Amino acid sequence: MKALTFNPTIPRFLVTKLVSRARREALWGPFAPLQFRDIREPRLPGDDWVRVRMTLGGICGSDLHTIHLDASPALSALSSFPFVIGHENVGVIAEAGRGAGALAVGRRVTVEPTLPCAARGFEPPCANCARGDYNLCLRTTDGHVSPGLMIGACRDTGGSWGENFVAHRSQVFPLPDDINDENALMAEPLACAIHPIVTYQPSDRDTVLVIGGGVIGQCAIAALRAAGIGARIIALVKYPFQGEMARRLGASDVVRLRRGDGHYAEIADLVRGVLRRPMIGKRVMIGGADVTIECVGSSRSIDDALALTRPGGRVVILGLASFVSGVDWTPLWLKELHVTGSYIYRWETWQGRRARTMELALDWLARRVLDLSPLVTHRFPLDEYSRALQTAMGKASSQAFKVAFVPASSRGMST
Repeated sequence: MKALTFNPTIPRFLVTKLVSRARREALWGPFAPLQFRDIREPRLPGDDWVRVRMTLGGICGSDLHTIHLDASPALSALSSFPFVIGHENVGVIAEAGRGAGALAVGRRVTVEPTLPCAARGFEPPCANCARGDYNLCLRTTDGHVSPGLMIGACRDTGGSWGENFVAHRSQVFPLPDDINDENALMAEPLACAIHPIVTYQPSDRDTVLVIGGGVIGQCAIAALRAAGIGARIIALVKYPFQGEMARRLGASDVVRLRRGDGHYAEIADLVRGVLRRPMIGKRVMIGGADVTIECVGSSRSIDDALALTRPGGRVVILGLASFVSGVDWTPLWLKELHVTGSYIYRWETWQGRRARTMELALDWLARRVLDLSPLVTHRFPLDEYSRALQTAMGKASSQAFKVAFVPASSRGMST
């Protein structure tokens, strides 16, 4: 089958890292770790697994970090190479093992990509999985599946940037007719945004600052409103089209990111904060947002998150952080901030109900509490991967949110 594989050997890594500084196309060039090629279809690791034929395969910000070679090398210890990239997905079951239960061939599904104890054949599960925190599984390098935190980072499973991939039955969610393919593709990033909101639940009296106007930032805004939270939401975005979408999904106010601390004054007015200028560096805010959800993961965005949150407030790092230099950690100490990471999804308790985060996401989408299909802005066949990646990396000109791969038979659908 055709697939986009990733195999970062040291020579490929060094050459691509060097050349890509001058030419971005080197990231998918002939010497890059990313290669489009024919590979053998992954086998079913067990009778309780299924094969999913790809309908839509999303390009996530974490995938772009992988391709840019700027993700933390620590993740390589939790991966197995070469792997097919892609964890966001919608597809149809093409093959089902004897132990797959009601997951019949032809069923339209989306797959939760994480590979914890259940997928790896461990019974009893580790302490974290038993508690429902399978996002924190202790056995992601063990079992009868090769190391990998999720589908799209494991050599045995394939990924959604290929024609098909395999999944354990515990990962598979059949899709009702009420959810179209575009919303189904958005269920996974939506679940990532629901998890911290359900965990920390801002109050209606709070001001929530969402930093980042990409897909995760938009999902955080949508999830806050879908959860019935009436907080004031300030969206800090880079581009005008991101601000328009943020308002559409429920942001109360939109602030454009500006050079240096040029956006601080507008945010200070909205949160009734006071700015003071130090001898050098960015201005210091007295006051700030009650809760800040950081959805970018860059040094600048984390620095802003700490600076713009009130004393005693909470900062949630939802963006994919790696090495962050140039962050002034003084506010963490000075303002006694609660800084928390948030990684994917788990079992949640919401309004007296115990459910997986993906179940909540799919329920909200099926009941049309929110509609995220407008976020799927571009589609490309797999063999047009260079155009797809240029579109995903060039948001200023493409105005892209979610770029997705489609089967080659869908040629002509690029938007």
